[in-house]
Amino acid sequence: MLAAGALAGCEYTYDDGRAGSAQGTATVVPAPAFTHDPLQQDPVSDAELGDWVSRALPGTTGPVIQADAGLLAAGEVRIVPSPVLETGTYILAIACRSQRRVTFTVRTETLTLVDLGLRCGINREMVIYVSTDSVLTVRLEARTAANYAFRVHRL
Repeated sequence: MLAAGALAGCEYTYDDGRAGSAQGTATVVPAPAFTHDPLQQDPVSDAELGDWVSRALPGTTGPVIQADAGLLAAGEVRIVPSPVLETGTYILAIACRSQRRVTFTVRTETLTLVDLGLRCGINREMVIYVSTDSVLTVRLEARTAANYAFRVHRL
């Protein structure tokens, strides 16, 4: 009974949008919020490459076995071999900067470890396991001009 009496004292009002119910407030339409600037994905020049790589792939805790970065022309395919990696577990970090995806294919002599069309602006880190001493071959392909960066370090 006490709860019923307490609820009887509550009142709820709302603006149903009719002209007579407005209390002198104006509706403010928010300005559009732009969350993505497509020009931020245009490739950088060779002079700016080092700065972009340090932002895209920040430092690592382990010793770097292999690292490479550069600029790919539209339609270019680049193949980068690694030194011989000992059997073990590694971290592969990749990044790109372009209006289109960049394809990263990482292989040993006998096995494809990574085959990824990376949407630029999103960096990836992957754990890879090398079952025998092997040379990794990193194949990069871009349909439009692109920056790429990758790094391999032991886990």
